[in-house]
Amino acid sequence: MSSAADRAFARDDGARPEPAPAPAWVHARGALDVNAPRVMAIVNVTPDSFFDGGNLLAPETDDASVSVAARLCRTYRQQGADVLDVGGESTRPGATAVAPDVELRRVLPVIRGLVADPELTGTPISVDTRRAAVAAAAMAAGAAIINDVSGLADPEMARVAADTGAGLVIGHLRGEPATMMHDIRFERVLPEVAAELGRAVELALRAGVAAERIAIDPGIGFGKTAEHSAALVGAADYLMRETGCPVVIGASRKAFLGVIGGKPRPVEERLIGSVTAAIMAALGGAALVRVHDVGPTAEALRVAWAIRRASAAARREAEEVERARW
Repeated sequence: MSSAADRAFARDDGARPEPAPAPAWVHARGALDVNAPRVMAIVNVTPDSFFDGGNLLAPETDDASVSVAARLCRTYRQQGADVLDVGGESTRPGATAVAPDVELRRVLPVIRGLVADPELTGTPISVDTRRAAVAAAAMAAGAAIINDVSGLADPEMARVAADTGAGLVIGHLRGEPATMMHDIRFERVLPEVAAELGRAVELALRAGVAAERIAIDPGIGFGKTAEHSAALVGAADYLMRETGCPVVIGASRKAFLGVIGGKPRPVEERLIGSVTAAIMAALGGAALVRVHDVGPTAEALRVAWAIRRASAAARREAEEVERARW
């Protein structure tokens, strides 16, 4: 894969060479070209997620409404989502774990419904889970990607990914969501997160997961201070260089956005911060950004990359003119 820096804007101190084509991130249903940043849409079928919990549940139940979820996902796809990430357990700070059967009851009908939807044909479905058993069932139902925020805490997760040919996102998390914000300790956040992710990547490789199927996620807001999270959002190039894997950044609507950059803002007022974080992550080399607000984020990325292409072309023309003078 080309370096993340090559996929960022040309710097002001000189033109950057055209990046070599990046190999695709491979998953169980195909591959995703990550030469330009891609959008992973968050599809929470939970009652207690911090921003959109309960939005996709059937009235007066704890079960997801497949029709509502499918309608939302069709909208996300039209807005520019490249991956649909379905989760049945909230991993927000302080969240309580749910039983595997509850998680399965939430996600499997939705995954089956999305896979069967003709308007979503070709759109890879991801399952956001920490449990190998849930991941295995989701893959059997038609999912293409496993998104494990726990960094392979379940010792069977890597084997499931290898056996099913899943694309695998390995997230960084110390401890459990219920307690991860209680005792945050990093001496140097970037090298520590990179080293811990690197060890998880090695576990996956030893289990038989092909290198081209692995991506990493530094776990924005998962056991990190606001300063840690801000640093990690812009460090995808470093993380990719250290681990050899494309990077997923999920900063959408998270708490650190409400405490940096001025007046504290509740989750409902973090749209601008979320889109800004996604753009900064992409400029820093992120292959995918995981977001709630698909439309605004996808539009911002399209504009940013159009400016990048035009700027690069204009710089090349200017350099040709300058060389002709000599």
